[in-house]
Amino acid sequence: MFNFENENVRKHLLDGEFGIEKEALRIIKDGTFAKTIHPFPDDKNIVRDFCENQLEINTGVSSSAKDAIDELESIEKRVRDTIKENGEYLWNYSNPPYIRNEDDIPVAQFKGVLSDKTVYRNYLSKMYGKYKMTFSGIHVNYSFAESLLLEDFKLSGEDDFREYKDKIYLNLASNYVNNGWLITALLASSPLLDSSFLTKGVLDGTDFIGMASVRCSELGYWNHFVPVFDYDSIKGYSDSIRGFIKEGLISSQTEVYYPVRLKPRGENNLENLDRMGVNHIELRNIDVNPFAFAGVDLRDLEFIKLLLVYDACVKSEGMTKDRQIKACINFKNAAHYDPDVTKIMISDGYVVSLRTAVLRVLDEMDDFFKDLGFEVYDIIKYQVDKFANDDSRYAVRVKKEYGDGFVRNGLLKTLS
Repeated sequence: MFNFENENVRKHLLDGEFGIEKEALRIIKDGTFAKTIHPFPDDKNIVRDFCENQLEINTGVSSSAKDAIDELESIEKRVRDTIKENGEYLWNYSNPPYIRNEDDIPVAQFKGVLSDKTVYRNYLSKMYGKYKMTFSGIHVNYSFAESLLLEDFKLSGEDDFREYKDKIYLNLASNYVNNGWLITALLASSPLLDSSFLTKGVLDGTDFIGMASVRCSELGYWNHFVPVFDYDSIKGYSDSIRGFIKEGLISSQTEVYYPVRLKPRGENNLENLDRMGVNHIELRNIDVNPFAFAGVDLRDLEFIKLLLVYDACVKSEGMTKDRQIKACINFKNAAHYDPDVTKIMISDGYVVSLRTAVLRVLDEMDDFFKDLGFEVYDIIKYQVDKFANDDSRYAVRVKKEYGDGFVRNGLLKTLS
């Protein structure tokens, strides 16, 4: 944990770098998937995700939340302008539009030395089903500024900077596992499904199944087992994943469907993680926000930074197997729609409503930053308002504005 009471550490505490990944489906004006091949074959910022008609937009690294969103919006505008020439549009929602059948979801086709990527996607389609792979989300990557890490390293008593840095991120990841359900609850934006997702071939009905985020719920991106990680060391963390592979639970590290990942610089593989240590943390439990141009609101991204800083300043209590299993339940419960019925376990054996849990953590965060002299009231208040007034929650707004026809209403906004 950071020595945040030290003035030299504190002045760099909010310094860090962002990178954003956004998934989005290409569609045509009738609300079905585009059938053309990926239109940006040589653009490193716009790549294919699971299926040929699903894009992933990747920003570079930015030193502020605003710069990261500005870059994302710039790339997205370029994408929209380019595909519109072919009568195509980007679907700015986490849940897919009309799905007529599996043929609408062609696995991304990679050739030559990259052909293993297509083999892997074919495996995923058999393991989890093609329909689930059409969910789209936002991944936020964050790293603490080197200036912050170096100042804190001087006070840490550690001899090796690499080992010190790994411990900071392991503590952060452990704490995010414990309370990252908060992000699921605050940013949930996918309560509605087209009927074709649940009943094959039945289009243009709108289903609400009691979720604020279907994508982050038990119906969304989760493995068929509860992964339990070793957060004591990077070697232990990566060996946890190797153990899942060895047991046949997953085929590779990229199949770990979990709200948070620790990642190295450069190519994301376990060997690099062991060799170079942690470079940044990746958060994966964020819905596409249909009320923001490129799916991310600046105020939410600023809040994510505050939560990560807060988590890095609190010593982890240690994520035992039992606590990690309960944490997974919290993540899934936080995706439910009714915050007064839904329960969150905030400590061993102590359960409260989702609304109570959200407001309690936000109040603790407000006190923490206020005590340190940071002016972040407006950022936290924006989140408080979502659970003090349900009409401010994205999921509630989506349900009210799109509830009489999710895809039809989504198309009106998409085509305008």
